[in-house]
Order: sequence, then C-alpha cells, then structure tokens
Amino acid sequence: MKPTLNVVARPSAERPDLLKPRRRATPSVSVGGVMIGAAHPIVVQSMTNTDTADVASTFEQVAHLARAGSQIVRVTVNNEQAAAAVPGLVQRLADAGITAPIVGDFHYNGHKLLAAYPQTAAALAKFRINPGNVGTKHRDENFQTIVKIAVEHGKPVRIGVNWGSLDQDLLTQLMEENARAAEPVSARAVTIEAIVRSALQSAELAEATGMAHDAIILSAKTSNVRDLIDVYRELAARCDYPLHLGLTEAGMGMKGIVATAAGLSNVLNDGIGDTIRVSLTPEPGGDRALEVEVAQQVLQSLGLRAFSPQVTSCPGCGRTTSTFFQAMAKEIQAYLKERMLVWRGRYIGVEELEVAVMGCVVNGPGESKHANLGISLPGTFEEPVAPVFVDGALRTTLRGGHIVAEFTQILEEYVAQHYPEAT
Repeated sequence: MKPTLNVVARPSAERPDLLKPRRRATPSVSVGGVMIGAAHPIVVQSMTNTDTADVASTFEQVAHLARAGSQIVRVTVNNEQAAAAVPGLVQRLADAGITAPIVGDFHYNGHKLLAAYPQTAAALAKFRINPGNVGTKHRDENFQTIVKIAVEHGKPVRIGVNWGSLDQDLLTQLMEENARAAEPVSARAVTIEAIVRSALQSAELAEATGMAHDAIILSAKTSNVRDLIDVYRELAARCDYPLHLGLTEAGMGMKGIVATAAGLSNVLNDGIGDTIRVSLTPEPGGDRALEVEVAQQVLQSLGLRAFSPQVTSCPGCGRTTSTFFQAMAKEIQAYLKERMLVWRGRYIGVEELEVAVMGCVVNGPGESKHANLGISLPGTFEEPVAPVFVDGALRTTLRGGHIVAEFTQILEEYVAQHYPEAT
C-alpha cells in the first residue's frame, strides 16, 4: 500500500522553485545526541569494515568516515575481543574530537556479549539487533535480554530485519498459511509480508519488554531494488517508527551506486526514511567513505539536504570535442571539494552554492544564469572566451590560459560576500 504523497515548498533558505516530499510523521529518537525522525534532517550513516578488536585501524576508519560526513558510524561487535575493545575505541575517538556516535552491530551472540561487557553497553550509542539470528529455541528470550540491557543503559535500538537472515519459523508459518488460502499470493509477496511482520512483531516485543516507543528504529533490508521499495512502503504504512533505509548488499562500483540511487530515491520521494546507509562493496584498496558521498549525493539530488556545492556540467557533444572543457569542469569540481573543507567551518549555508560549467553556447548561458555562478565556453572551433554569470547576470568574460584560476578567484569572492561567517 503506497502512502499518499504530499509535497511542500522547500524552506525559504533553499531554492523556492523545488518541491520535496512531506516526511511521514514519526517520533524522534536520540542516538548519542544525533536526532532521527521526521522532525529532523535525514541522517547519513556508515559502517566500518575493520576488525573492531584492532582499535588503531578502526579508529582511523571511523575518523575518516566521520570527517567525510557520516553522522553515525556502526562497528561490528562479534566476539569478546571486539566487545572488550569498544570502550577504549569510543574514548579514543572522543579524545580526538570525533563526535559521531558509535553503534554496535550484534548478530547471534549479542545477548551474551552485552551481558558480559557492561562497559561496552554503556559506551555504545545504539544497539543494532537482527531478530532473525538471535537464536532459535530461545529467540525471544535472547532478544529481550538485549532490549533489557538497552533499557538499563538508556540506549535506543535498531531492529534490523534482513531478508538474507529472515526468521525462518515466521516465513514457514506464512508460507503454509498462504498455501491453504483460497487465493494464495506469490512467494515474493509472502516474503515481503514476513519481513514487515518480523520488524513489527519485534518492535511490539521490545516495547512489551520495557523499551520506549521513541527509542526504536526499524529497518527491513533486501538486496533487490523493487523489493526494497515495496517492503518500505508497506512498513511505513503500518507503523510510525523512524525508518533506516538501505539495500543490504548494493554491490560494487557503478552497479552498487545506481541500484542504491534507484531504490532509495523512490522511497525517499514518498516521504519515507529518516536515516540512510549505502552498503557498497569497496574496490580493493578503495575509499570506504565513497558510501558516505553517495548517500549525501542521493539526498542532495532529491533536494532533501545540502552537503556541498553542486556543479552542473553538460555531457559534451560535437561542439565540445576539445578536452579543455572536460578538464575545466574536473578542475572546478575538485577545487570546490577541496575548499569545502575550509568553507564548511567558516561560512553558513555555503553547501547550497550552485555552479554551472558548460561547454558551448547552446545551453551554456541559460544554465549559467540559473546557477549562483556559471561559466560557459563557446565551443571547440570558436574563440576561447568564457562569459561568467553571477546570480543570473553577466559579470565578465574570461580569455586566455588562466580561465580556471580566474574563475575560482571569482568563486572565492562570491562565497566571502554572500555567506555569513560562522561565529
């Protein structure tokens, strides 16, 4: 069942010509001071892939992810060595000024580890529980043990159902009921119902065990885009808990990025979702923070949040066969990314800056006028002059071999003049 989509204008501080979906109403959940829910901006989070027992490596990766913009970072707590390492890791991060809350990811033995290591329970900002793998014979008892420890320490939980580790007893029960039904539905529909019901029944059990309603976040992840969309639409229609969105295994490279964008954008555009994580398989030696950048770009492309200046550039055509245009676009984008490390702490609202870098006169001037700053080349076989537009008006025309340097100087002046300094 798809909720009705209502749209509202963006706040006056943002572009008034864009619309964004009205967020589905939820309680607010505090995760180490980071607020998650409809009353707050959608939160970007990520997860380490280091051995948590290796505090030095995990510290470096958490710090890197946090500096890239991950507001919450999750770590694996899978054995006694990892559990014992968590308090020291959290303290080391705090000493270094890294404020991103740390979430513990528990599977199979979380009830034992949290009971054995109360300092770890106290140090973590949230517990992630997968109801599909907290046991079989004692599933509910183990689940309730984790919930009771969370309540004791004042910690919220994310109940994270995953279709790859779905409660098989529940799935079997629903499949058998469906087989006896007068009009059985598809196995896919039954699986989606099992995922949704597992999340809702687990949340109900958590509250019955003492967990506050506003201390629960739900997720229901699949690795298929279509299933992701249908599961979250159904889950959103049947509860008001804040929802954590993501594909459970998005994949590597282009496939993972496109699948993530396709799935999350559909759900977010319905007003569903309060925190997101992009689960990319990293290239060997690749940057783990790519998943943070992708999450930010999905939100910014939908007009839901602003993280960094956006560069509009054309794909090029027969008018722009020269590589000068491509190099110029790359240099300006790289310059903006580097300067944001300074601008973000100095100027308020600079992340909403829009820049157009266009390759010829067909759409160049028009796109440049729509951006805060725009530069347009005339085309491959024409004189290399570049008109620069500032807030829709022609400011100057650049010529010669220093076009990029001169344009970035105009960028610096614009930022300093148009965005107030942080106090």
